[in-house]
Amino acid sequence: MSTGPAFVLVDKAAGWTSHDVVARARSIFQTRKIGHAGTLDPMATGLLVLGVGRATRLLRFVTDQPKEYEATACFGVATDSLDADGEVVDRRPIEVDEDRLSGVMAGFVGDILQVPPMVSAVRIGGKRLHELARRGQEVERPPRSVRVDRLDLEGLGPGPFPRVRFRVVGGSGLYVRVLADDIARALGGRAHLTALRRVRNGLLRVGSARPIEGLVDLGRKGRVGEAMVTPGDGLSHLDRVEMDPGLIEAVGHGRRIRAVAAGGVVGDGPVRMMTGSRLLAVYRVEGDELLPEVVLA
Repeated sequence: MSTGPAFVLVDKAAGWTSHDVVARARSIFQTRKIGHAGTLDPMATGLLVLGVGRATRLLRFVTDQPKEYEATACFGVATDSLDADGEVVDRRPIEVDEDRLSGVMAGFVGDILQVPPMVSAVRIGGKRLHELARRGQEVERPPRSVRVDRLDLEGLGPGPFPRVRFRVVGGSGLYVRVLADDIARALGGRAHLTALRRVRNGLLRVGSARPIEGLVDLGRKGRVGEAMVTPGDGLSHLDRVEMDPGLIEAVGHGRRIRAVAAGGVVGDGPVRMMTGSRLLAVYRVEGDELLPEVVLA
């Protein structure tokens, strides 16, 4: 099957790794060239954005976008993975009321530091942390700066081990399970995630995604094109530059062009170089010129 560059929105089910989804998608779309725009843990569900074909080169523009999650955490109980798939390592009742919890959560909005969990794909000394964790090893992990744009408390259950529901919007690299545990630590206890669902990645939403079974069904019917999002639509958060016909060849060859020739683009972020509904390239604005980042044409 020959497919052009495209994005595919998958509603990942619990129990699947992001690698599992990519492997299955390679079979469905009959190409090895598939990647994703941000890992979801096996326990988590929701939006996983795939890039197919040359669109894999565009995934970084999706990965950089804010991601929104719906989460539930059990306060008072910690696991070694900080989610429900792990083994319990700490269990102590915790008393918390809504006002105090909301006040603590407000302190986690903005740029914060997080220590990556041992059960993660982060590399330390050339080894992935989850590989070391499986061997029973724990190593020092330097804290990383991440961004939390929004953090809302949506529910607080009763009892000594309350269930806390919250919604978070954050930047690339944010670990929601670490965030839940850090909030509990600030209250004098521990926590782990019992549910996590990614509902948005930039302007792309899970409501437009298909479960993997739906993609399999489209593949059987020879209709996988119905699941594909064009590169131009998938990057609709980027400013659009409608190409003058006289510049199409230059952009297709990745040549730098004068901004004034492209309609006087302003700003310094990446822009979509479009002709109709077709994305030719992503360029960046640098002074009075446009320079190529990724060329598809």
